[in-house]
Amino acid sequence: MENFMTIEWWHWTVGGIALVLLELAIPAFFVIWFGFGALLLSLLMLVAPSMPMTAQILLWLAASVAMMILWFRVFKRNAHKTLVGTADGDVIGEAGLLVNAVAPYQRGKVRFQRPILGAEEWACTAESDIAAGERVRIVSVEGSFVKVAKA
Repeated sequence: MENFMTIEWWHWTVGGIALVLLELAIPAFFVIWFGFGALLLSLLMLVAPSMPMTAQILLWLAASVAMMILWFRVFKRNAHKTLVGTADGDVIGEAGLLVNAVAPYQRGKVRFQRPILGAEEWACTAESDIAAGERVRIVSVEGSFVKVAKA
C-alpha cells in the first residue's frame, strides 16, 4: 500500500510560494513568514528527503515563528529609527535645519534628515526670531506644525 501522506520538497516550494503570494492579497505581514518557512523547509527536504511528516510540520512551524520573532524583535526595532508614525512625544528634541526664517507670529519651514511623523519638511513656529539656515530642535508638536527652538 502506497503512503499517501508523503510530502516531497517541491510540495513545500509550491506551498511556500502560494503563501508568499497570498500575502499580496491579505496584507497582514503575517502569512509571508509561513511561506518563507515552507521555502526553507523545501531546501531542508532536498538535503534530508526521508524526514518524517511530523518533523516536517514541526520544523515548518518553528522556522516560521522564529523568522517572525526575528523580524519584529530585531529588524523592526531598527525601522522605528525613521520616526514615521511614532507618538508626538517621541520626536521632541529631534534636530533639523530651518529652511525659511521663523518669527513669533510668522510660520517658517524646517527640514529633517529623516522623516519625522511621516514628513521630512514641517511648517514650524518659534517663540523668537530664528534665521533660515539655523539648526533647530523640536520643542512640541502642535497639530499640523512643530514648535522649534535654536539647537
